[in-house]
Amino acid sequence: MSDALEMDALWEDFHRAVNMTSAELSAWLRVSDADETTEPLPDRAGSDTGQHVLSILQKRRTDLTEDDLRVMEEVVDTVSEETDPENEPVAEDTARRHRLMTVGHDPLKG
Repeated sequence: MSDALEMDALWEDFHRAVNMTSAELSAWLRVSDADETTEPLPDRAGSDTGQHVLSILQKRRTDLTEDDLRVMEEVVDTVSEETDPENEPVAEDTARRHRLMTVGHDPLKG
């Protein structure tokens, strides 16, 4: 029973932390990985973690793997640490915003 409750809590925490839709995250990963002359294939754009988050967003809770759960915990921890009220990002903190966006969290999004 505890495992189910922990999984429910992680699912909720992950979806609260990841405030970008799968379409927004996919587009961001492609843009962030593109350069002046090339653009990566959509399924290869962005970091491994970003691609994994995108994959998780397209799954049902019952289809999650142990690896998915590990990535979900990492994302929740990262977003939690980076959005600590003492470290609240401002619009000018572009590098921090972009780091968070690679895991599906846009700090400027309500």
